[in-house]
Amino acid sequence: MTVGTKPKQSLVGIELVRLLAYEGDRIFTTDRARQLAPRVGLKDAYLVEALHHLRRNNWIVLLRRGLYALSSMVPGVATVHEFEVAAALVSPAMISHWSAMHYHGLTEQIPRDVFVLTTTDAWIPRLRKDRAKRRRPGSGFLVGDTLYRFTQVKPDRFFGGGQRWIGEVRVPITDLERTLLDGLSMPRYCGGFTEVLHAVQVAMDRLNIELISEYAVRLGVTTAKRLGWVLESQGVPGSELAVLSELPVKGYCKLDPTGPRKGSCNSRWMVQENLPGMVGV
Repeated sequence: MTVGTKPKQSLVGIELVRLLAYEGDRIFTTDRARQLAPRVGLKDAYLVEALHHLRRNNWIVLLRRGLYALSSMVPGVATVHEFEVAAALVSPAMISHWSAMHYHGLTEQIPRDVFVLTTTDAWIPRLRKDRAKRRRPGSGFLVGDTLYRFTQVKPDRFFGGGQRWIGEVRVPITDLERTLLDGLSMPRYCGGFTEVLHAVQVAMDRLNIELISEYAVRLGVTTAKRLGWVLESQGVPGSELAVLSELPVKGYCKLDPTGPRKGSCNSRWMVQENLPGMVGV
């Protein structure tokens, strides 16, 4: 029986999956599969067809065009974590915002979506070409039942994270300080500003004030002023917040960027206190 016949081709495809698992390629590209195919006797001409049959029989899962994950059907392979998928969809990437808040134990709410920080917009056209049922890029990219939301930042603002163990793999995740600052900047991706304030309260005994202040200055004066107001409200002495309070600013910014443009103006921090309960009727 030749490699080109379907039974033999199916068996060789399964051997390819086993080899991928042995090599540790829980997530792999078509090019990686092509590289390993000769070791199991799979001819290049039949590779695409073999991958198609493996998908149809639930041995592998399509993440995006040319990118796959081994399914839990493969012996000895644990289910691929959503964070691992997120880090594979774009590069560079860090798990961020509400997802990172939950990872650091700052919220009891479990976000349904996975939030990802990246410097590139290359994923937009690439993911747009995938299946139409995967929502428009502006609202995220759907893999299975999980929606991945990407936030693009400039390269000089892509910092404040590191590799963390998630099950059997290491995944890039924003650290505690960067996670809180992303919440102050974009609370809509973190469950809302009230949830972010709660996260700061939870994090206070672990928070590196010097480091988070340094990060805030790098992210911009608006974020720095919000941080100063929040830390002072948590009892951090003014002497530890000088680097934030002394930053020059031209006008008032909203404390909650998603809230109304009303409320008392705090001249020390140059923020408009627009939180519920602080806004006058």
